[in-house]
Amino acid sequence: MSTTTPTEPGSPAQPPHPAPADNGVTRAFAPTDRNELARISAIMSKETIGGALLIVAAAVAIILANSPLRDWYTGLRDSTAGFRLGEFDFSMTVGHWAADGFLAVFFFLAGLELKREFVAGELRSPKRAVVPIAAAFGGVVVPALIFVALNLSSPGTIRGWAIPTATDIAFAIAVLAVVGSKLPLALRTFLLTLAVVDDLIAITIIAIFYTTDLKVWALIAAIVPLAAYWLIAHRRRDLFRNDKGAAWFVLLPIGLLAWALIYESGIHATIAGVLLGFAVPVRPKRGTLDRADGPSLAEEFEHRFRPLSAGICVPIFAFFSAGVPFSGMDGGAAALLTPVSLGIIVGLVVGKPIGITLAVWITTRFRGIELDRSIRWPDVFALAMLAGIGFTVSLLVAELSFPAGHPAHELAKIAIFAASGIAAIVGGGVLWRRGQIYERRRKAGEVPDESRDHGAERTTKAMNDLYAAQHASGAGRPAEEAAPPEPGDGPAPTDRG
Repeated sequence: MSTTTPTEPGSPAQPPHPAPADNGVTRAFAPTDRNELARISAIMSKETIGGALLIVAAAVAIILANSPLRDWYTGLRDSTAGFRLGEFDFSMTVGHWAADGFLAVFFFLAGLELKREFVAGELRSPKRAVVPIAAAFGGVVVPALIFVALNLSSPGTIRGWAIPTATDIAFAIAVLAVVGSKLPLALRTFLLTLAVVDDLIAITIIAIFYTTDLKVWALIAAIVPLAAYWLIAHRRRDLFRNDKGAAWFVLLPIGLLAWALIYESGIHATIAGVLLGFAVPVRPKRGTLDRADGPSLAEEFEHRFRPLSAGICVPIFAFFSAGVPFSGMDGGAAALLTPVSLGIIVGLVVGKPIGITLAVWITTRFRGIELDRSIRWPDVFALAMLAGIGFTVSLLVAELSFPAGHPAHELAKIAIFAASGIAAIVGGGVLWRRGQIYERRRKAGEVPDESRDHGAERTTKAMNDLYAAQHASGAGRPAEEAAPPEPGDGPAPTDRG
């Protein structure tokens, strides 16, 4: 098991390869190296704060929507803002801007994380990737089937089949941070890698199934700014990595143009964020994964923009999306027994844990793939229950499935609140109980103390110190490990981007 002590600034970089297998056996969700542990803890720390802000923003919205200030809240959410450029109209309601604009930053971070994981992270190795990929697909397919089965007799609501397929990583991490201090580190790796693949599936679903009135010319035109963004980010990666203002003045305008064209194409505008994230290089230099060359541009952008996403953009979306008046719910609590409500609640609370746990169990039946030694099957099921917190992406899919004015619009959101609350309470409660069991076993000497996370703050500070030290030291020593270049890198006779 890897130690939790982060890499000290100036010490040799840890290779990005997966942890050694035991006699050819790959341990699923085993933390890999010190740098990865520090990165995970840094993400956990920022997303925990973001999750808390998300919950507060949603709670304030619900209170306002059910108070004498309801008219003010709905008036603000439904007020129009925007501009026109000739035939192009970018006038939208404030709530629409929150979903299509602010949430694009969240999806940009998702694109960065996806590319990093598949190129240089946990999902780089096929044997290590198979379990989280299977788990994520299980956590999508089973809830979707449950929703469809419960809504077969209701053609008007079956369009919402994708609502219970998403996991809100910020909300889930916030719960895990509260109850999971005594749990093995492998469970945090499990949640993060599962969420990465879950995001990829959600992005694909939104792009394919929720595109309306596709304008091919706009989609083709979007290739130009996307290609320019990719080319400049790769060729001038050192500039954007070292000069924090350069990205705002050079890459941001190109990214906004790509966003506008994808919005005009009919594809949901948040997909632009994902594609722009994919365009950022994940290697510090061409053809190498050596961290002695400093953090990659993708890591640098993730470090800079995650607080913006988790602390501002996602809470703003939650504030304008979560404000549902309960007084207008026909039938009161009985409305939660309608097909659309049951499909969402049962899909998230029951379908998610069953689908994820069953998929993990099936994949670990294959020879050479086992769970990390520090976790047990009750841990997997409990964490899978936590994955039933759908919230942010589920709310987005609910708005795409049932636009404002649709009979199921508010009902779907209330069902998401109920399901996410149940998943948080039940899953968090089971994980807290599992943590108590692990603590007793540690005191009895049955479990090594290194399997516990001794605090995200220490590793987060070390990660920040590592960024600063690598920037100060410049290029560092020659690369020790060659890796296939990213597309477009080409030969690299010099260190220039």
